[in-house]
Amino acid sequence: MAVLRPYPFGALVRRALRELDEQQSLFDLPVARGFLGDPAIDLSVSVHGHRASSPYGPAAGPQSQLAQNIALAWLGGARVIELKTVQVIDRLTILRPCIDMQTVGYNVEWSQELTLDESLVEYVKASMLLEILVASGRLALAPGFAATVFDMSVGYDLAGIRSETVQAFIRGLGDATTIVDRLRREIPDEYRAFRDLPFATRISDTLTLSTFHGCPPDEIARMVDHLLRVNGLHCVVKLNPTLLGATETRRLLHDVLGYHELRVPDAAFAADTTWTQMRDFVGRLGETARGLGRGFGVKFTNTLVVENHRDFFPASAREMYLSGQPLHVLAMSLVGRFRREFGDEVPISFSAGIDRHNFADAVALGLVPVTVCSDLLKTRGYARAQGYFASLVERMRAVGATTIDGFVTATAGLPPGREGEARVRNTEAYVSRIAADGRYSREGTKAVPRKIGRHLQLFDCITCDKCVPVCPNDANFTFTIPAMALPIERVAWDGTAWRATTTGTLQITERHQIGNFADFCNDCGNCDVFCPEDGGPYVLKPRVFGSVEAWDADAPRDGFHLAGTTASCQIHGRFQGREFVLVTHRDQVSYRGEGFDVVFERDQCLETLRGTAQVEVDLTYARIMDWLRVALLDARAVTYITCLDEAVDVTPRADRRRAPHRDAEGIA
Repeated sequence: MAVLRPYPFGALVRRALRELDEQQSLFDLPVARGFLGDPAIDLSVSVHGHRASSPYGPAAGPQSQLAQNIALAWLGGARVIELKTVQVIDRLTILRPCIDMQTVGYNVEWSQELTLDESLVEYVKASMLLEILVASGRLALAPGFAATVFDMSVGYDLAGIRSETVQAFIRGLGDATTIVDRLRREIPDEYRAFRDLPFATRISDTLTLSTFHGCPPDEIARMVDHLLRVNGLHCVVKLNPTLLGATETRRLLHDVLGYHELRVPDAAFAADTTWTQMRDFVGRLGETARGLGRGFGVKFTNTLVVENHRDFFPASAREMYLSGQPLHVLAMSLVGRFRREFGDEVPISFSAGIDRHNFADAVALGLVPVTVCSDLLKTRGYARAQGYFASLVERMRAVGATTIDGFVTATAGLPPGREGEARVRNTEAYVSRIAADGRYSREGTKAVPRKIGRHLQLFDCITCDKCVPVCPNDANFTFTIPAMALPIERVAWDGTAWRATTTGTLQITERHQIGNFADFCNDCGNCDVFCPEDGGPYVLKPRVFGSVEAWDADAPRDGFHLAGTTASCQIHGRFQGREFVLVTHRDQVSYRGEGFDVVFERDQCLETLRGTAQVEVDLTYARIMDWLRVALLDARAVTYITCLDEAVDVTPRADRRRAPHRDAEGIA
């Protein structure tokens, strides 16, 4: 199973700042495709008394579990970061693939894939990286557009939340002084000036409780009460769409929207909180929070449990979790019902099927924050948020609003000072029309990404590059290998000389290639959904690891690890489960695998070949690894590989370098 491996903080800083300087992009997202604010409009909102420069953020999900994900969301304009949910069980086995965005959105993953300790450090790294980006002056941020709120998310029962490991995580985000001091020292020497920044050490004092499906209402209340009283946190409780009840949920899904294939198990309604139970604990917890001087709110909604009727996920996944357009209608229906009962008294956070068409509507309802997951998994990835803000700013200008509150009241046709009434009025107007909008129907979401009937290979594809931005972890990347034709060549020692045979040609023709930084790839499968070719870039393209230990642990799957420079390097490669090591020093090449160990000069392979070989030696693999050396270790390239601090002694052994070519057994 794929294992996510956090990237060293020093290398992360180097990658971010070098890329901004040399390519005007951040983790493969061009700055021009982000959103840096609008100097004429104040998009800020209040989150439990904290100022956030915009109401947008990533939902607790794949866009908020690694530091570079958070930075990418932030470049897109996110200023409320809902960190991916953690729990006491932090070594999970998750089915792969786990994300299906072919149509509306399904998944079978639901919690952070890092350990609690790794998650804590990763979130602190993200906070520090954002502060460095702001202090560097490399981004032309609008005045006041840097204010960011980190919102932690935990689950899923009281025993887990009270455990020492989860409590240590919460305390760590409340006071990250020790971690900040350690990471401060890891900032590379070339950027040492940033070591003296007054980094925040209180990363978060707000929390969204993920209740998951089937959590008893009394348990929900006890968890929030504990977090309010013991941890002193501002709290939001995430609620499930099953609050609508079985009849209304199925009516909307089947009769109104036309998703007749979606079957919500009866058990989902039997186990989940009812509306009456929710009404009771929301009232009680709100009173508790006010008495403690803390904030309390609700979030609509969690995903919806449905039966797995598709063949994308492993057959063992009997259920999956629905997101996207149909969930938007369900969640907004709940927002409407909630506002009819509670008015504007209880703050509402929102996440369900948000995109550029409805983001401004959600903001007009006074929902804070408005978080996104599924839409960011589609083509263009994090860059899609630019469209959210373009729509919002256009709508604000159309009504003459320069603040979010002004937009809310102007949308409702009310004067300033009547924001609460405006939020309720806007909610009723939006909810009353949303179900009839064809964009949310089965007919409106049936199109799937186009496939061209061609199968991916290790090199060359149509180079549409869709796989790069749709990866939430920025695992996929492009690199260049010059066009060439390479003979597929094998050599064998016949007892007196080396004999070569050629069985075809390996050609490189495309303008660039696709690679996969395997440390960041969790085999979610999303790039396969949007790739026009079959097979999956995350499976078939060169998979490169950040350490030889990670490469070794991933056996028997194919992949590579490179260490050193283009002049002197060591490469571990695995092809069809067979392992090889290539060591280069200037023009001298050492190449070994099971049953052989040879050396040769790069440009005169057959003439200088020497060593030992009890098997036929496929030189094609050596050539491929040498291509990767040139492409991936070029010091001018800004990649996750070149930004690592990793040195290796790759000087070939002198005894093999002096080995005679005509040794009777090919032994050096």
